Amino acid sequence: MKIKTAIFSGSSTRVEQKPARRLPEFAFIGRSNVGKSSLINAITGNSKLAKTSQTPGKTQLVNHFLINDNWYLVDLPGYGYARLPDKDRAKLRHIIWDYINRSEELVMLFVLLDSRHDMQEVDLRFIAELGEKGIPFGLVFTKADKQGPTVTAAQVEKNKARLLEDWEDLPPVFVTSSVSGLGKEELVNYIGTVLQTL
Repeated sequence: MKIKTAIFSGSSTRVEQKPARRLPEFAFIGRSNVGKSSLINAITGNSKLAKTSQTPGKTQLVNHFLINDNWYLVDLPGYGYARLPDKDRAKLRHIIWDYINRSEELVMLFVLLDSRHDMQEVDLRFIAELGEKGIPFGLVFTKADKQGPTVTAAQVEKNKARLLEDWEDLPPVFVTSSVSGLGKEELVNYIGTVLQTL
């Protein structure tokens, strides 16, 4: 699948506020500073679509982007909540789970993880919660350009092995770089394949 058009369609804090036009939704989420906005911009070919920032935790709304006029890419706030007061953390958690639990158009949630590091407890808890709620998801390892391919592959395998301690099977796994474009086509093609089954 080729992404030909990507248009910002609105921000919301509750499902009732999302764009009125109902289309399949593929959402992206990760801890703060995992490179989510950069990856969204890379796969859509629009460097200004999602706002990137040196300050983690910039996304605090659910942002819908209309792709090819037939599906939405949804940019969710991070679940790591960098340097936020407890009240704001609780508010963001409510925004995230209101969308995940209540959006009937959500087809799949892509959980972004930094390919250079072990998954943190917050990642494992979030993924476990998705499993408990039966939310379809995939894993996207980001920033694969930051170290050699052998080191990246070893770290990804280590993280997959950790997940298999709790899960019988792994969800779809992608290794990406917003800088080199690694994994971009694979991820977009996967979304295209899922769309064909709907």
